[in-house]
Amino acid sequence: MPTSNQAKKRMRTDAVRRVANKAVSSAMKTAMKKVLDAENTESAQAALPNAMKMVDKAAKKNIIHANAAARNRSRLTRAAGAS
Repeated sequence: MPTSNQAKKRMRTDAVRRVANKAVSSAMKTAMKKVLDAENTESAQAALPNAMKMVDKAAKKNIIHANAAARNRSRLTRAAGAS
């Protein structure tokens, strides 16, 4: 356990940030699944903009790396076109 006041504060703030990051990451993964599990091309194309938005937001907040975001965007676009 931390002994200094600063270390104690970091533990508290880390816990809050972890919950927020988990929420963004979970929302992003859910949006991506909607595109990947779409029944047809139209529904995949409809879900694509929201998934792209979620991926970009996660990258902007440094929850995922920028290259990982680019890779996810590419895979989503390919999957939406091939459905």
